[in-house]
Amino acid sequence: MNNFLTPVIFSVFILSIFSFIVFLVYVSNPSFAAQSPFGKGIWMEGAAMPNPRTEVTAANLDEAVYVMGGFTSDGKITDIVEMYNSTDNTWVQNIKSLPLPLHHASVDIYGGQIYVIGGYTGNWIPSNNLFIYDPATNNWTLGNPMPTPRGSSNANFVNGILYVIGGDSYDHSHVVVEGYDPIANEWMTLSSMPTARHHAGSAVVDGNIYVIGGRLTGSLINVDINEKYNPVLDEWTTDLEPMPSKRSGIAATSVNGSIYVLGGEQNRGTFDSNERYDSDTDTWTEELPMPTARHGLGVASYDGKIYAIGGGPHPGLTVSDQNEIYYLNQD
Repeated sequence: MNNFLTPVIFSVFILSIFSFIVFLVYVSNPSFAAQSPFGKGIWMEGAAMPNPRTEVTAANLDEAVYVMGGFTSDGKITDIVEMYNSTDNTWVQNIKSLPLPLHHASVDIYGGQIYVIGGYTGNWIPSNNLFIYDPATNNWTLGNPMPTPRGSSNANFVNGILYVIGGDSYDHSHVVVEGYDPIANEWMTLSSMPTARHHAGSAVVDGNIYVIGGRLTGSLINVDINEKYNPVLDEWTTDLEPMPSKRSGIAATSVNGSIYVLGGEQNRGTFDSNERYDSDTDTWTEELPMPTARHGLGVASYDGKIYAIGGGPHPGLTVSDQNEIYYLNQD
């Protein structure tokens, strides 16, 4: 063999081995695979939810993530409540069920309790029920019913008042905003949302509620609208940067002053999108997509991590037990 070719062939052989090792590290190490162009966040897989569901409601009290209601794989509405303990990566199933089966309900937490509002019962009948769960007693109590029955709305506590925004009743999108005072057990009507929407996402940053995306009345026409509600002034701001993608059936959460909007659906399929909104700069950033595209999922955040649980991997009634955890960039 030519003496010149021998070292060349050897070098190519060594380079091939090195490239193969790099490839193995890439596919086997999610922290390596999750780098640029999406930043330094990584997705990891948590313990699967025991009962696969879609159109669920999720909220967390510190490390305990509660996933409530939704549809099961047989298309039935469920009252199941399961709790994911993020500390030891286990599920607890002896949680008291919802007072009645619900899907597309809204939720937030206040004073160590979980408030579940509205949603749909059988035959997509909109509910005005307010259910309050106390983990200390593992029991539900009934609050004063919401004035406007609706599902697919958004609910957020700000300064001790629960704001329920938008939603849908019998294929009619709402602009209505109603506030609930848990101490007085009374509701009030507030300034309407500028754009009637349902299946949107919402989150609170600096005392303001941002309602993002969603869909219009009686359609799968998704929107990218981003509107801000100031509860102190009872005023809306509409000239915000829209979400980069038009999505509905999404879930949103706020972490460290940013809002993360995950998942969604359209006629052709579901989204794995994970887009972050910075309210200080009014800009959007594309984060690392979810490993599993889904709509109707439950999302919660705690200790620098976002939990994306359940949902439908395809449009319509499909279910998932996925529990995917996004570890945010800690820089």
